[in-house]
Amino acid sequence: MPGGAGVRRPDHPTTTRPTAVNGALPGPESPESPEAREALEADGPGGGGPGAGVPERTVPGAGAPEAGGPERPVPGAGTPERTVPEAGGPERAVPDRTASKRAFPDRTAPEAGASKRTVPEAGAPGAGAPEAGGPDHVVPGPITAPPLPADGVTAEAVLAPYLQGQAADFLRSLRLHREHSAPSDAGGQGAEAAARALRRSARRISGSLHTFRTVLDPAWADHLRTELAWLSGTLAREHAYAGRLTRLLDALHQLSGATLPAARGTKPATKPATKPGTQPATTAAARTAGAPEAQGRAVLGVGAARAGALLERQLTLARTRAHSAALQALGSSRFHAVADAVALLASEVPLAPGTTGRGAEALLEPAERAEQRLLAAVVALPADESAEPYNEAQDAAWHQARLLLRLHRYAHEVVLGAADPVLTGAGHALDLHRDAAEAAAAAAAAARTPRIAPATAYALGVLHADQRHEVEAARAVFRETWPYATAMTAP
Repeated sequence: MPGGAGVRRPDHPTTTRPTAVNGALPGPESPESPEAREALEADGPGGGGPGAGVPERTVPGAGAPEAGGPERPVPGAGTPERTVPEAGGPERAVPDRTASKRAFPDRTAPEAGASKRTVPEAGAPGAGAPEAGGPDHVVPGPITAPPLPADGVTAEAVLAPYLQGQAADFLRSLRLHREHSAPSDAGGQGAEAAARALRRSARRISGSLHTFRTVLDPAWADHLRTELAWLSGTLAREHAYAGRLTRLLDALHQLSGATLPAARGTKPATKPATKPGTQPATTAAARTAGAPEAQGRAVLGVGAARAGALLERQLTLARTRAHSAALQALGSSRFHAVADAVALLASEVPLAPGTTGRGAEALLEPAERAEQRLLAAVVALPADESAEPYNEAQDAAWHQARLLLRLHRYAHEVVLGAADPVLTGAGHALDLHRDAAEAAAAAAAAARTPRIAPATAYALGVLHADQRHEVEAARAVFRETWPYATAMTAP
């Protein structure tokens, strides 16, 4: 018989029945009921309770039991009992409440020499419901997700769809680029358009990873951003050389048939005024006044053809090398690793720890920092009075403002779902500034070619001056279209 059950008296037979615990009123229970099984499992040998297997004893003083009357023992080690006679029936044992308190010491602070009661693991023989009236055992509840913000929109719900959409565009453009790069595609326009779309998606993913780095996994974001910047730069070089050559050849064609641009700070030459009713001067001095201009046009016409041939030879070679580098990059293992990372991004966006459940306001702080960096860069631009069109050292500040404007546009697309139309004109002006500055640098590099004819060097010098004037004009357009006038006038 399990420990804690009743024992037979030496003078008469005794039959025990299960009873309620802690002095509850007895009821018609059977040993097969759930309450009885839980009590036996908790206090039996498998339960490991204190006093298991120790016989119980009764407390006299409540009257002698009838001969052959059954007792109702209460399980527990060393728990005294007192018997209460029933009216016209066998007596039942009711435990002494005071003695029961002494029999179950405080489990939080066990006495010296007392053994601690262990809670059986799930599935163990003693596992089950806790004892009736015993101390409550804290059961950890299920892990619940953090509460949603008041508006119900989380940062993940805003950022993840944007990045996944750009990743899908990247993979779609990659597939189109592979299809149009086949030898059967003779035009090559489809491959060029696919490459532009590929670079567009790569720039937006890289810019978003840079701006919202605090919301994403930092190590993953830094690695993927670096790889996408490498890919976008490699694919952009071929397109940049082709556009630069077209721009310079068109400028040479216009300069060879038009008046030469006037030097900075000088006024264009005007015809001498004549009195009314008199014929214009036809002296030798007047004829020689226009000789330098005509001679300059003739020299420019001769040198423009040679300068165009030199530029075409240099820039075509550079474009061919860039095309080979792009093809090699697209077939490298590094590019395949980037494509795999973007494919994973299309299905899952790794977030920083603690970002899940945060509201969309977690994206506003990085977007505001990007805007503040842009405003600070615009304020730091050189003023019109101190600007020098032939000082290439000032171009770096304008190029930095262009990059920061692009990051601000991408952050605007993430937070508000669309680009800011107010900044379209300013962004276009900075793009023209970049193209003109790079074209002027290409003309200056071609003019430094050894052993070229003076007419060729002269044409390249005029071309360089023309492109630097385009740089200055692009800066003026940017200042006119910049929507935040206070930033332009700040000290």
